[in-house]
Amino acid sequence: MKTTLSEYKKYAFTLLLCCVTLLGFAQKTKDAVVAYPAPDGVTLNPDFTVKVRSKGQEWKTVPVYAIKLMKVEDLSYKPQVASMAYFDFSGVCEVAVTATKSVETARIRPLSYNIPFTKEGDNTIVFQLDKPSNLSVEVNGDIFHNLHLFANPVHEVPKKKKTDKNFVYFGPGVHVLPGGKLDVKSNQQVYIAGGAFIKGQINIDHAENVKVYGSGIIDQDVRLGIRVAFSKTVEIEGVFASQCLVGGSDGVKITNVKAISYFNWGDGMNIMAANNVTYDRVFNRNSDDCTTVYATRKEFSGGCKNILMKNSTLWADVAHPIMIGVHGSTPNQDVIENVTYSNLDILDHQEVQIDYQGCMAIDAGDSNLIKNITFEDIRVEDFRRGQLVNIRVFYNQKYCTSPGKGVENIFFKNISYNGSNANMSVIAGYDENRKVKNVVFENLKINGKLIYDDMPGKPKWFKTGDIANIFVGEHTEGIVFKKTE
Repeated sequence: MKTTLSEYKKYAFTLLLCCVTLLGFAQKTKDAVVAYPAPDGVTLNPDFTVKVRSKGQEWKTVPVYAIKLMKVEDLSYKPQVASMAYFDFSGVCEVAVTATKSVETARIRPLSYNIPFTKEGDNTIVFQLDKPSNLSVEVNGDIFHNLHLFANPVHEVPKKKKTDKNFVYFGPGVHVLPGGKLDVKSNQQVYIAGGAFIKGQINIDHAENVKVYGSGIIDQDVRLGIRVAFSKTVEIEGVFASQCLVGGSDGVKITNVKAISYFNWGDGMNIMAANNVTYDRVFNRNSDDCTTVYATRKEFSGGCKNILMKNSTLWADVAHPIMIGVHGSTPNQDVIENVTYSNLDILDHQEVQIDYQGCMAIDAGDSNLIKNITFEDIRVEDFRRGQLVNIRVFYNQKYCTSPGKGVENIFFKNISYNGSNANMSVIAGYDENRKVKNVVFENLKINGKLIYDDMPGKPKWFKTGDIANIFVGEHTEGIVFKKTE
């Protein structure tokens, strides 16, 4: 670590002051706000100034970091620089965001949060938050130079235990990990404080009973900033990183982790041959798939079961927000089953290649059988280019060694899409022995219109998919659209 003793004392004093201030707030009121100073040497972005406060208290300035994004334009990859700020709060807080340019229009996303704001002067918007939220603040329609604002819950800051080998503490400041990574051992806790900036990978490999948490940042330039491999009973909470992989593992819980990537093939949160994995309140903006569930892949072997992602936000600058399938083991015929996505906001989807479109995509390759998949309470905002759903048994010779075995028992409930850019969705099997079976859409709404099999005005000779802009192709059965509301 390259933090000097004097710098550490300065940051330790700042952290102590934050804790004392927070304790004082807790004694007086349930409202509290904690902002962390940016460490020296980390690149900031002057595009926005952010201030926060509890009601009636003094404003606190929140550092605004420069983060990288990837924009695909004219079939070329063009890196962009956007903004990111984070703070912790409880109760109710006020937020003031000031742009360096005049604010003609503004929006705060996800739109489903319905966060009202007021404009003050030429370039400031002010709003309130009453619960932790991961947001995008966008000025004049610019989604590549926006502010990613992460308002975290207040958490208890642990005391540093110098003699405890099972407690690893990164205080405020820049930390360069020896050899480029920290190998976390069984029964260890790793705390990354607000204001900490880690240069290196957090690697959890063949470990059990591990927790990594805090409000700090793992350098976005570190590919695969968090890696969980062949491990059991792992918790990761609160931190920022480029990517988070879970492979060959069991019993992993990832909460309020923010993953933003910018490099080619920059998937956000991959699962490979892992079971019993839960994501809660995560935010993904990625330069490839936001979240994937694969079977056998790379060094990890086997199927996947019992996967849950809930209360989260997905934004795919390239490829899919959600992708299930593709990779497996043709000789072993892996099974991916019991996967649920619940209460999600999908903010964008941009993919030129038709084979890789779909906000919610299930593509069975490598003899995989994919079954018992649920999508519920998912709100899809208008995206730039792609499909709403893509469900196929296919043989993608670029990535697969065989077609998938089948897709069955897929349930969509309370899915809404509002927009005009969606291409035609696809549901199609491969042959009579490799079908897509039993796909149910319940309360599907497109631009506010409820789509179901006996909806009024639908000609009897039409497939319901024709009304929903979904091509229901060959080798499918049991495709149902119904309403219960």
